Amino acid sequence: MGLIWLALAAIAVWALVRLGRQTERNGRGDWRVAATLISAALLGGAVLAAARGAWIVAVGLAGAGLYLTISSRLRPQTVSRPAETLSAAEARAVLGVAEHASAAEINAAWKRAMARVHPDQGGTQGLAVRVNAARDRLLRGG
Repeated sequence: MGLIWLALAAIAVWALVRLGRQTERNGRGDWRVAATLISAALLGGAVLAAARGAWIVAVGLAGAGLYLTISSRLRPQTVSRPAETLSAAEARAVLGVAEHASAAEINAAWKRAMARVHPDQGGTQGLAVRVNAARDRLLRGG
C-alpha cells in the first residue's frame, strides 16, 4: 500500500511542477492548467486501478492521462512574417544605418537592435520580425 501512496505523491509533485511552468498567452493557460489537473487525476486513477488488479482500466486511464498531457503541451507552429514589406528607406530607419552601409555595418546594427527588441529581452515578437525584415531587405540589395 505504501508503494501506491508513493506513486500518487509522485504524480502530485509532477502536477505541481508542471503547473508552475504554465506560461502561455491569454486563453490558453486555463486549458493547460485544467488539462494538467485532469491528467494527474487520470494517472492517479490508473495507479489505483493497477493496484487493485484492474489492468485494462489502468491501461485505459494511463493512456488517456498521457494523451491529455501530451496534447496540452503541443504548441501551434506559427511562422511570423511582416505585415507589409519594407522599403529600403524604412529598413535603414529601423536599423539606423546609412544609405551606403556595408553588410558588416548592417549586421552589427541588426545585432544591437535585436538585443533590445528580442522577446526574451523584453521586446515583442512583432518588433523582432520587423528588425529581421529590415536586415533581410538591406542585405538582399536595398
